[in-house]
Amino acid sequence: MKKILIANRGEIALRIIRACHELGIKTVAVYSQADELSLHVRFADEAVCIGGPASKDSYLKIPSILSAAEITNVDAIHPGYGFLAENAEFSQICYENELTFIGPSAEIINSMGDKASAKKTMKAAGVPVIPGSEGILENVEEARVLAEEMSYPVMLKATAGGGGRGIRLVRESSQLGNAYSTASNEALKGFNNGDLYLEKFVENPRHVEIQIVADQFGNVIHLGERDCSIQRRHQKLIEEAPSPVLSADARAAMGEAAVQAAKAVDYRGAGTIEFLYHDGEFFFLEMNTRLQVEHPVTELVSGLDIVDWQLRVASGEPLNFGQEDVELNGHAIECRIVSEDPSTGFLPSTGVITRLETPTGPGVRWDGGVAEGFEVSPHYDPLLGKLIVHAPTRAAAISRMSRALDALVLTGVESSVLFHRRVMDEPDFRAGSFSIRYLEQHPELVEVADSASALRAAAVAAALLEEGHRRLHRTSRISGNGSNAISAWRASGWPWRRERP
Repeated sequence: MKKILIANRGEIALRIIRACHELGIKTVAVYSQADELSLHVRFADEAVCIGGPASKDSYLKIPSILSAAEITNVDAIHPGYGFLAENAEFSQICYENELTFIGPSAEIINSMGDKASAKKTMKAAGVPVIPGSEGILENVEEARVLAEEMSYPVMLKATAGGGGRGIRLVRESSQLGNAYSTASNEALKGFNNGDLYLEKFVENPRHVEIQIVADQFGNVIHLGERDCSIQRRHQKLIEEAPSPVLSADARAAMGEAAVQAAKAVDYRGAGTIEFLYHDGEFFFLEMNTRLQVEHPVTELVSGLDIVDWQLRVASGEPLNFGQEDVELNGHAIECRIVSEDPSTGFLPSTGVITRLETPTGPGVRWDGGVAEGFEVSPHYDPLLGKLIVHAPTRAAAISRMSRALDALVLTGVESSVLFHRRVMDEPDFRAGSFSIRYLEQHPELVEVADSASALRAAAVAAALLEEGHRRLHRTSRISGNGSNAISAWRASGWPWRRERP
């Protein structure tokens, strides 16, 4: 592959650009009108505007993306994560247009995207699954019969989509009817598919996932696990590798099950098998047929560049290492820094980033997609960047993350920085004693900052006020020559194209 179009934005687009440049591959960024000054536009070799600010008018608009691919003469498309990353139609259209889709085939995406079907496939492959319905529920009455048979509590889940939508916990029969209609309507609105399935609810499990990489020659290896149990609204906030609770035997068994799962569907590329872990047992949750947001923690403990191997495998290269060659060292932690206010239930926060200083030093990594002067839009995911650390032990990694969070300066929007800092000091987290209900069990972590914290914040704000005013009157660091530079190459209609000299 000589040139790749990146059908995404923000942090993940920059991550892919970096990997491509290291392999000598040219890159094409696509962007919406809201993102014309974004960093991924700046650092790609070429950039094409594909539509308006809303995702449906740009990053989800397949014809515009294909048009951009055609006019820039690319060999392949990398979808990143989110948007079209697990869209089987997009994968198939790329194939039909002789474009390499850097991800699995449409058939695999379809088979694993339908979670009820995926569960049946995994059960047949000998991968442990949570007891529940054998497929899609016909109606609420079928759900009621099954729930009574396996006893409450149970979980209703959408067969399509992700991001925590279309999921409802039902603890007693009286809740089932409303939960069923709410989950189905939410799934229909979000994924155009209101189908549900039912599972036995596992109390206080860990969310543990296995990273796999597979080539077209039948080689499948796993790169160990990530513990992703700290979540809000079924969306991850903190990930770490390895899990602090897995024994060596459980780790080996889970890794073997993940490889089995990938081989069962003839998987190719990078993917993740997610499990629920409880009291020494683990159960298949779902397969993500894409790169995960949290892949950096695995990169830091394995020493392997997962995006690099995505590109190599898509180019037809075989994996040049086996399972016995994988060595996992030390401990890594990732904090997802999001533009949300934890004290208001993680409501989104928008505005202009007035100051951003990211931490540095041994074992500290920042994968970000924003800069000073960047406007955080309501149209997209609130992820601003990922702060990742690596150290010889978990205790040392927590200490390093605490220092890194203290050094991270981000003003102009509300963010999760203070929340993450509190987690690093919380005794249960430090002891590794938590589950996916961690936030429910520790509401103090999302309360409004105490008076001492508020005073410190006020002091910092006062100290930075003068400089903040000065910066606001300067040209944004990311704007280059600003819109005047863009207007010189902008053509009428879609797409708009810019090529670097």
